[in-house]
Amino acid sequence: MKKELLHKKDQLKGNKQDYILILYNDEINTFDHVIKTLVEVCGHDIFQAEQCAMITHFKGSCEIKIGSRGMLLSMCRNLKTKGLKSKVEVV
Repeated sequence: MKKELLHKKDQLKGNKQDYILILYNDEINTFDHVIKTLVEVCGHDIFQAEQCAMITHFKGSCEIKIGSRGMLLSMCRNLKTKGLKSKVEVV
């Protein structure tokens, strides 16, 4: 019964795939620059941007946004123009 419920739930989603935007650590940008950029480009609030910056610094990367491919690719390009390393991947 449980397998059927999970299968039906998957069918409700359709073929829509979610994507993630990943920010990678570097030794160039300051925390202030990363935080400011996440607020401007990704619409994060200050607290969320600070948390993402800290996670990226200590773990090497952080999933900073989930959404459609087009939206995230646009954000990724904007982050790169601001000097941040990022990538869009399928969830």
